[in-house]
Amino acid sequence: MKIVDIKATTVTVPLEAPIRHANGIHWGRFVRTIVEVIADNGLVGLGEMGGGGESAENTIKSLKSYLVGHDPLQLEQLKWKINNPVASIYNSRNQIHAAIEFACMDLAGKFLGIRACDLLGGSVREEIPFASYLFYRYKDKKTGLGGESSAEQMVNHAKDLTNKHGFKTHKLKGGVFHPDHDVEVYKALAEAFPDASLRLDPNSVWSVEESIKVGKAIEHLNNDYFEDPTFGLEGMRRVRQFVNFPTSTNTVVINFEQLASNIRTEAVDVILLDTTIWGGLRQAYKAGQVLETFQLGASVHSSGELGIQLATMLHLGAALPNLGFAADAHYHHVTDDIIKGGKFKYVDGKIKLPSSPGLGVELDYDKLKQYSELFKKLGGYKYDRDPGRPDWYTIMPEKNYADPTIEMEF
Repeated sequence: MKIVDIKATTVTVPLEAPIRHANGIHWGRFVRTIVEVIADNGLVGLGEMGGGGESAENTIKSLKSYLVGHDPLQLEQLKWKINNPVASIYNSRNQIHAAIEFACMDLAGKFLGIRACDLLGGSVREEIPFASYLFYRYKDKKTGLGGESSAEQMVNHAKDLTNKHGFKTHKLKGGVFHPDHDVEVYKALAEAFPDASLRLDPNSVWSVEESIKVGKAIEHLNNDYFEDPTFGLEGMRRVRQFVNFPTSTNTVVINFEQLASNIRTEAVDVILLDTTIWGGLRQAYKAGQVLETFQLGASVHSSGELGIQLATMLHLGAALPNLGFAADAHYHHVTDDIIKGGKFKYVDGKIKLPSSPGLGVELDYDKLKQYSELFKKLGGYKYDRDPGRPDWYTIMPEKNYADPTIEMEF
């Protein structure tokens, strides 16, 4: 089996409502690039990466000279062909490699009649638990959803998601408002869901001192971990010295060099593994093996996925024996998907691992066309800008927090 062609299509899929975070906002939609790798036997492997547009599509297509004639079963060769470490100093290809690797693992699984996780050693679980991933949201004019900022509104939002999907873990995306507001909301969630575990993630925008203050205020609650309260390995190491529950990161340990430094300095307890950011499903799994060796915690991170990347997250979650926490997913925020059969379903807070060969998903080409046309109509958006605060931009540590009493609809 040899690769003969590669295609890239940018799509944008609407969210239920615009979701806010400490570094900006998703403007009511996700932009993703869907990758198709075509083999000489007619099989098509699927990949996905964040962002899109002409430059992203051309970057994917420019790899044809690296890929045409390559056997997709040769995954280690693929990594070195694309991620030459010296060349990557000047032109990082990590996330691009991830999308191509997804597609090659999909091809390999389809060719061999096995699941992607079987290429990693098989599954130890057939259902993967997920957290609710609660964002402060602007009101969406079309859906009528969103508009949550107060503690009461966020609790009601969490109750609605729990009723729909059965979540048993709640993650609050903080850092938009003053830390005292996040503490108020977090405590309200703990009171409303006494049997649920909790986690707080302000996207690294607090100082070490502010992080310690917040950690002390919530450390008596049923916490999974304190995710990226501040930035940098040294900052996280200092927070860990003073806060009496586990810390976690998906921002300062995202490659093997940083993982080695983290192990030596004992800076962070739990590493959230992202199949895109780590450069592929295999790389994220390898990192999980290192974490198992050193008895550090592992979980699965979300970076705004549609169904193809979600499938890679499911295969990672199925294969990791040391998956100690419910995975993250933005997935319940999107209104639709580009895979056949529609969106994956949550049952009792879990999503079932696909049983079909490869990643276990297929493209719905009508949906692909629909959301490709929508991207052409709407274009991209400035991920790090908030239309509700036109003159604002994030700094770290953040001091210019949003006002939770101001409402906006768009």
